Amino acid sequence: MKRCLFVDDSSVIRKVAKRILGGSDIVVIEAATGLDAIEICSGDMPDVVVVDGGLADMQAADLIRRIRGMDAAVKPQILVSLIEVDVGAIMRAKRAGAQGYLLKPFNRAQLLESFRVLKIAA
Repeated sequence: MKRCLFVDDSSVIRKVAKRILGGSDIVVIEAATGLDAIEICSGDMPDVVVVDGGLADMQAADLIRRIRGMDAAVKPQILVSLIEVDVGAIMRAKRAGAQGYLLKPFNRAQLLESFRVLKIAA
């Protein structure tokens, strides 16, 4: 079973993601801050990490770099979650090691399509 870490300071976004992905072969883990995400990843690296582009405690690109720099058997696929198409933010996230981005608020079809493109879920 695949594990997905959803890092977002909005409990609503995390709950929606958990509800959408919970019915598939994915276990969703939640983190409200970048520091919580680092702690989770250092303990047991998930297969996928979705990082909020507007975290209060650290920049998304910094969190992505820190996750990429960890010595772990699993090298997760990473998406940055944004409220609008921001080419600069997308490029910073990709240079840091993200595979792509997801716009929020997202619906079931959009989230599942993002995961399908990553070949995580059907």
